[in-house]
Amino acid sequence: MVRLTYLLILSTIGLFGGSANSATTDSPPKEIRQFLNSNCADCHVGEDSEAGFELGSLRGTPGKINWETWTRIYDRVASGEMPPPEDSNIDQQQRRKFLKTTQNWISQKQQEAYRESGRSRGKRLTRIQLENTLHDLLGIDLPLAEMIPEEPLVHGFTTVGEGQPISHHQLKQHVSVVDAALEEAFRRAKPNLNSTWKREFKAEQVARNHSRRCREPELRKGLATTWSSNLVFYGRLPVTTANEAGWYKMTIRAKSVRPPENGNVWCSIRSGECQSSAPLMSWVDSFEVTPELSEKTVIAWLPEGHMFEVKPSDAKLKKARFANGQVGTGEGESQNVSGIGIDSIVLEKIHIGQSQPQIKNILFGSGEAPNAEDEPTLNANLNQAKTLIQRFATAAFRSPCAPDVIDRYFAPVSASLKAGQSFEKSIRMGYRAILCSPRFLLFPAPAGKLNSYALATRLSYFLWNRMPDAELLQLAAEGQLENKLVLHQQVERLLNHPNGQQFASAFASEWLDLRLIGFTQPDPKLYPGFDPIVEHSMLAETSAFLEHLIQHNRSVGELIDSDYTFLNSHLASFYGIKNVMGGDLTKVSLNPKDHRGGILTHGSVLKVTANGTQTSPVTRGTWISERLLGIEIPPPPENVPAIEPDTRGAATIREQLQKHQNDPSCASCHRIIDPPGFALENYDPSGRWRDVYTTRIGRKKTRGLTIDASSKMPSGEPFEGISSFKEILLTKKNLIANNVASQLLTYATGAPVALADRSSIVACVADTEKEDFGFRSLIHAVVNTPEFLNK
Repeated sequence: MVRLTYLLILSTIGLFGGSANSATTDSPPKEIRQFLNSNCADCHVGEDSEAGFELGSLRGTPGKINWETWTRIYDRVASGEMPPPEDSNIDQQQRRKFLKTTQNWISQKQQEAYRESGRSRGKRLTRIQLENTLHDLLGIDLPLAEMIPEEPLVHGFTTVGEGQPISHHQLKQHVSVVDAALEEAFRRAKPNLNSTWKREFKAEQVARNHSRRCREPELRKGLATTWSSNLVFYGRLPVTTANEAGWYKMTIRAKSVRPPENGNVWCSIRSGECQSSAPLMSWVDSFEVTPELSEKTVIAWLPEGHMFEVKPSDAKLKKARFANGQVGTGEGESQNVSGIGIDSIVLEKIHIGQSQPQIKNILFGSGEAPNAEDEPTLNANLNQAKTLIQRFATAAFRSPCAPDVIDRYFAPVSASLKAGQSFEKSIRMGYRAILCSPRFLLFPAPAGKLNSYALATRLSYFLWNRMPDAELLQLAAEGQLENKLVLHQQVERLLNHPNGQQFASAFASEWLDLRLIGFTQPDPKLYPGFDPIVEHSMLAETSAFLEHLIQHNRSVGELIDSDYTFLNSHLASFYGIKNVMGGDLTKVSLNPKDHRGGILTHGSVLKVTANGTQTSPVTRGTWISERLLGIEIPPPPENVPAIEPDTRGAATIREQLQKHQNDPSCASCHRIIDPPGFALENYDPSGRWRDVYTTRIGRKKTRGLTIDASSKMPSGEPFEGISSFKEILLTKKNLIANNVASQLLTYATGAPVALADRSSIVACVADTEKEDFGFRSLIHAVVNTPEFLNK
């Protein structure tokens, strides 16, 4: 059965696969070839071609061409970078003629490919979309995405078809996920097997119940107390150990113990086995405890044998020291440290999916599920099974199914029933075949305009990352989504829905590389104060900020600069912003002395674009160019060494970069990359403001040279630092808006914006200018582009 499933999926992928970036093409027009031979051949022919680009590579494989390379040539000539002004005397008329001819040729060929096979091809469900879809279909809440490795980012996103190949190994993983989902659904559908419960533990039960040294809280003045310490797994709570895997809701009632004079005690909540043989821990949440008792509720998935850990995790707090990795009662008392005192814990095992009757109805219909003790007649079984297969296939495929399609999936179910197999086993076989079908895993559609169901599907996975709901499907059935007003209303509804409020964080995680925030950790000696609470607060700040832009249709210019952000007291303290109170994120007004405003100065972005020890103007400049300005930076030539600060006689990273700018093979890119990177040099790898560089010599931390954040934009405008750099970018709002629209379209359709698509982007951005390029308006405009409405 599994082998047949693999073959079925692979054979169907052949119908939908391919890439518009490798379409069949003829040779470029004569005028293009003449221009390249006259102006580019001297530097870009042969093994020693400058910047790693050789004209011969444009030929590609027989009958194919790489449109991305041709588009890069077009852009470099359009910007005036190539041919180099100092080495070429072409006049503007020649340049304009080349650009017009090249644009027309590339666009014509790309449009021909679109008409033949569509713009977006080979796109399938991502791991997150697969989990959400199986949850919607089966009513379950199993964390299925964890069973699949993270997907690569291609053109910035996991949703792009080019980065979604399907190997036999990936198909095997898909089948395993489907089997796990069905196993859970059929288990949950049975009565008396839904183990939900609620238990309360007093401090005496939470604290250690023995006198030996350990890592559990100690009972102190009626509270289960854990002191501030760097000891791993200290604060683990064995009373919360999961006797079976599932979702657990914990409400903790606690207060601070010996809080610091200047604030409260910030604590982390993590989960894991909490033992040295299994050191990995999962982040759950953080919260602030005050001298008064307060409650914090969290919901988390706990595998069997895992427990919660709750402890002070503020890096600014003094840390207690304990010998031999264990803590004895009273050992923290004399060390003058802060802690958390737990008064009680309420632990509930819950389900966040649908109820047992609802899941039973999904699998067996509204009637009683046939069983061995009460089997209906064979004909009744067959009729019920066909009805269920038709209903399930229609939901799974996100559109009505033709009778021959239903027959294909019903046939093995019918044969199984006729062979005397149980109804449950037979219908489960049919569901499994449907969930392993390419029509479920992929987004099949013919070239041209999307039909109503395909449009509903694209819209739902764009804004919700899950299958369309009943209202969208009903409108699709009525053909109403082709009405622009109805489509506008549905975008509004989806964005306002709780599912839509996750759009900002899901989109930003990939667009802004935020999912990489934990890849490195700042050196605690050089950059003290950074801790996991700061890191997760940074992510929350950016998500809240983007959600605010979307919900209130704020200008994309606020991505560059704003007079507000969203902080809790811990992150505000880390940034050095005063008078922010409370553990919840709140909108905070900023002033120039805060050195904040816009996502450029969000700690999440600043940390993602640094390596934990040093900052690199190249890394940050490339990030700004590609993520915010939409300027693609090609990879460096292979023969150019990586940039290392303070080497070969260079005292600063600026001097080292100057050497690259003096290298002809590097200069054309570095004049674009370096200025934005220099503008952010006042922010260290942890995201804090600094005026001087900090270095370590052995264990000693020393102050280095004063930071120079000045530079000059490629277009000639000078700036002295981040403030004047932002002012320059704010004069280019249409450029920011063009990039946001391009990123949204790529994320939504699974295909990067090609040269042939640019006119649509320009038009949709122009439609939003009257709203000052509002983020929500851009989403609406992108949804109405031909690229979104067509395959």
